[in-house]
Amino acid sequence: MSSAKKSKRKLRTVRVAIIGTGGMANRHVELYRQIPGVEIVAGCDVDRARVEAFCARHAIPAGGAYTDVAALLREVSCDAVSNVTPDAFHAALSIQALKAGKHVLCEKPLGLDHGETRRMVAAAKKSGTVAMVNFSYRDWSALQAIAARVGAGELGELRHVEASYLQTWLTAPIWGEWRTTPAWLWRLSTGHGSKGVLGDVGVHIVDFATFPVGPIKTVHCQLKTFPKAPRNRIGEYRLDANDSAVLNVEFVNGALGTIHTTRWATGHPNRLALRLHGTRGAFVFDSDTGTDVYRACVGADAATATWREVRAQPTPNNHARFVAAIRTGRPEQPDFARGSEIQRVLDACFESAAAGRPVKV
Repeated sequence: MSSAKKSKRKLRTVRVAIIGTGGMANRHVELYRQIPGVEIVAGCDVDRARVEAFCARHAIPAGGAYTDVAALLREVSCDAVSNVTPDAFHAALSIQALKAGKHVLCEKPLGLDHGETRRMVAAAKKSGTVAMVNFSYRDWSALQAIAARVGAGELGELRHVEASYLQTWLTAPIWGEWRTTPAWLWRLSTGHGSKGVLGDVGVHIVDFATFPVGPIKTVHCQLKTFPKAPRNRIGEYRLDANDSAVLNVEFVNGALGTIHTTRWATGHPNRLALRLHGTRGAFVFDSDTGTDVYRACVGADAATATWREVRAQPTPNNHARFVAAIRTGRPEQPDFARGSEIQRVLDACFESAAAGRPVKV
């Protein structure tokens, strides 16, 4: 028998339940089903019609639709859960699943503040199960390649960093009309649990920048909410969450950087960009040109300012890393500790914006 057939026979089945069956949950199912030996066995949502439609769409076995998490954890034979609920429920439901002995992949942001995420990290350590956060742009092979090369010292000492995450859904109906869509309106309202663009996608770009560069030492953050409707209100939604965020940061390694994000970036539906400059060279990434390519100016090319395009080799996505960690027992990234580290930066950003001064992270 071939070694490939032997390894296939030994492959451990991993049974996953999805908690929260809104739009992003469909993506979780899609990614899990790309992994051999993974079964989606249940879905849970407070909306009975929505979870039943979700289970039907994804051919989840009969009886797999739940509206109560406690009942799902008690009755369903599952190894792991994906927590794809709104931000305000991440901490409580993840901790509940961890206490039930389940492995947890939680959507970002890990929690609403650093206090919440520290409790989540403690629960994960106590449970001894795998606990990861879905910073989905870690799936991009170009970022993984850049981080590896920076870690190997190819750029020398880092000096200057630029990172941005630009979206345009407040200026163009590319993803739908936000003025009439609750799925978008809640993201503009602190009363509905939103931390604004900083909490929604700023969390991604902070992770994106610090993954290759390292932790942030101090941050000076400016947040702004622009007028969008009469009295800044549409129905039950008060539109008071931040729309744009600019972070001036100093990293622990001494590099200076600017990290910014906005929903007002006309022409960019969903663009992440990163520029890293060190004493020996530079890397540039722009998702508008592809997620597996980046440009490098290193080695002898640095002397002539010559840039070369590099195509990165494919790397496992977060869901594959999560399942691999369950099967092997070896830790994978990004874990809850990483999610909590990023939340500490976001907390410092809100503190800095309120005080109008730099804040230590």
